[in-house]
Amino acid sequence: MKQVKIITAQEAALLVKDNDVVTTNGFVGSGQPEALTSALEARFLETGAPKDLTLIYAASQGNTDGRGGDHFAHEGMLKKAILGHWNAVTALQKLVNENKIQAYNLPQGTLAQYFRDVAAHRLGTITHVGLETFADPRITGGKLNAVTKDDFVKVIEIEGHEQLFYPRMDMNIAFIRGTYADEWGNVVMTKEVSPFDATPIAQAVHNSGGIVVIQVEKIVKGGTLDPKLVKVPGIYVDYIVQCDDPAKHQQSFDCAYDPSLTGEATVPVKALEPASLNAKKVIARRAALLLLNMSSEAVINLGIGIPELVSSVANEEGIGDTLTMTVEAGAIGGIPLGGVQFGASVNAECYLDQAVQFDFYDGGGLDLTCLGLAECDADGNINVSKFGTRIAGCGGFVNITQNTKNVVFCGTFTTGKLKEEIKDGKLHILQEGKVQKFVPTVDHITFSGTYARNHNQHVLYITERAVFEMKEDGVHLIEIAPGIDLQKDVLDQMGFKPIVDDVKRMPAYLFEDKPMGLKEMKNQIGK
Repeated sequence: MKQVKIITAQEAALLVKDNDVVTTNGFVGSGQPEALTSALEARFLETGAPKDLTLIYAASQGNTDGRGGDHFAHEGMLKKAILGHWNAVTALQKLVNENKIQAYNLPQGTLAQYFRDVAAHRLGTITHVGLETFADPRITGGKLNAVTKDDFVKVIEIEGHEQLFYPRMDMNIAFIRGTYADEWGNVVMTKEVSPFDATPIAQAVHNSGGIVVIQVEKIVKGGTLDPKLVKVPGIYVDYIVQCDDPAKHQQSFDCAYDPSLTGEATVPVKALEPASLNAKKVIARRAALLLLNMSSEAVINLGIGIPELVSSVANEEGIGDTLTMTVEAGAIGGIPLGGVQFGASVNAECYLDQAVQFDFYDGGGLDLTCLGLAECDADGNINVSKFGTRIAGCGGFVNITQNTKNVVFCGTFTTGKLKEEIKDGKLHILQEGKVQKFVPTVDHITFSGTYARNHNQHVLYITERAVFEMKEDGVHLIEIAPGIDLQKDVLDQMGFKPIVDDVKRMPAYLFEDKPMGLKEMKNQIGK
């Protein structure tokens, strides 16, 4: 049996050559191969090598503090970055804004699937995801600055259907994080919150003739690992690095190991205290009304922030058990976490590879998604990915919103020192926000209103004071909150005029500090 070489992180860093294409595994603060990437950074700072690397990864990797993808954020070290999400790598963003590197932002799910196509030596990845968004080369092709000239994505036509085509690019180095490896190179991920992209990344780099390096917590005797748990077999692996520094092998950044995030333990989930009644809860309550007409088998994806409150509202109303939550990293069921642990879920029922999860999303498997609302324009387009010099990146937003039957964008109507209160069943604007979210034209099309209309998606834009609906002829204002003046508080605070023909009041119970009675309403509908 093959004996895989065991080396140090510093020796692994020496394997990377000038102009290599490097890929890493991880998701926000979880599963990061910190020993490997920090050793590579240290080598560059000490020697000036390797130079002119290309970095490609699918999910967010980092925490805005120099870890994760920001280990590559040095002029001269990096030539090009192709990432699914940018918000956590502020040092890399700086290089982009200064035109020091070529940079692309492309849909996270498509990049995850791209690794599989590279592994299989297909011509590339062909997908409808991203059409009519910023990823479409007829708009920007995902390019983020002036020095990024080449189109990484092409438009092709197959059987009368337009598709986006990502040509195959060979990859030279993979830095992957696992939990245990045996001396034959077989790797399990039993303490990771997801398998992420470990298998397809290892296959892609191995089949490109590259080098696969795995960082693990411990190396064990060959043949002692459960073969059903092996995610990266030894035939793909060139080197193993045992990380003896706990700070560089945390389950998630600065978080103690939690077996309820890996399926090794199930923990009782205490009933959460209901959120206080405020504008954000009103938005979540209005979104939760969509659950009334969904079956107990509905499958849902919720974004970070206000959308997370939808689950809280459902639990408060006694219908939380009707939701099956999913997250892009691969978990099915359970309770998704946020912040640096976004991508992890407590008491999940299943953990899929990231690319497999996105296959389900791309095929329309979700019944409902609730995501953030940063900018919206007259065509119903949404921008959550780029605002001037701030490069948030799209993550899985494009895959999810373009393929889900019911799409809800949730956010306050304006932002920037907005102050509101709910009193006597009415919403009162104490201080208007300085920044309008409803603008004439969004800076970056992360969601295409035209595409949604052409594909018969049901789209709502829910704020605390107004609800809009996408219809065939554009964005309609359909509801306003009690206490709100249509002209002063809504129309005058928008950069475009919505279609106004049949405006109703948002339900009064949304603004009352007591349960809405969703369980009873759902039972009545079911009769």
